[in-house]
Amino acid sequence: MKCRKCLKKAIIYMPEHRLALCSACYSPWFLDYTERTIRKFKMFSRRDRVLVAVSGGKDSLSLWHALNALGYEADGFYIDLGIVGSNNYSEQSKQRCFELAERIGRRLHVVSVAEEVGAPIPEIKDLTAREACSACGLIKRYFMNRYALEAEYNVIATGHNLDDEVAVLFSNVLNWNRGYLARQYPVLDEREGLKKKVKPFVYFTEKQTTVYALVNRIAYVRDECPYALGATTLSYKDLLAQLEHQAPGTKRRFLDGFYQIRALFAEAEATALVPCSRCGQPTTTEVCAYCRLVEHVERRRSAAVPVRKVAASEAAGVRPIEHEELSLHHPGS
Repeated sequence: MKCRKCLKKAIIYMPEHRLALCSACYSPWFLDYTERTIRKFKMFSRRDRVLVAVSGGKDSLSLWHALNALGYEADGFYIDLGIVGSNNYSEQSKQRCFELAERIGRRLHVVSVAEEVGAPIPEIKDLTAREACSACGLIKRYFMNRYALEAEYNVIATGHNLDDEVAVLFSNVLNWNRGYLARQYPVLDEREGLKKKVKPFVYFTEKQTTVYALVNRIAYVRDECPYALGATTLSYKDLLAQLEHQAPGTKRRFLDGFYQIRALFAEAEATALVPCSRCGQPTTTEVCAYCRLVEHVERRRSAAVPVRKVAASEAAGVRPIEHEELSLHHPGS
């Protein structure tokens, strides 16, 4: 198959776009499409400071690379979850983020869950009744918002792609989760202490972000998070992939169709937010879910280790990392 633009050998065919592209033509097309999505949803401008949540995977690192290529002021933000596993997952992920930060000359901010919460994600899972993904999501949302506020970033960008968004939408529609449906959109505007959040890759498939990473030689962690294995959304992705194969463009039509009727799911009155009495971050209750989680972890760990308080970094098996911005040439990178 030949490239639609230059007639060289194509490396990818995108049936939903009826478009085949070679390696040389793919990145310009990808960047232009990213720019058009940013403008369509009025996500941010070149005057804004963007904080990109990076995990070490292909989507978030490709997003950081693309925004830098487009000329946006975008820095990275990595949350060290302290997941070891058979492949030392978190350490590998952090290493990939540092590598890209040095390559594109941007700052990478790092926060350690073990240092901030008192235990890494695996231990939090064991100490609480929460599933690992639930606790991880809560912690990530909290730190992304808090750091964006403290470091004065205008907007938080995440690498969620079309496959992610459609799988979540499918799940929320199956269960008629009105609250979640009301909030599912590529842009969540800033309000009452919550920073603006955007998803510039909302129209790219996982395959398309993977090709961008490969074409631009972006090193990324290829393994899934060990706690994501068996997640329901993965089953939904497989089902939706079959529908997409039979009728290209199904995912995009499903998502855009929802955006057109999304107002039907909007709650009559947005829930009022108040500052948490302990940390000051916005919440719907007196004490936010994050602070309650930290309190629970501290209580359980104290009960389990009454004689000697184990340092969070020791429990995680990692060297302590400062909350502040790290140098691109940090010894741990």
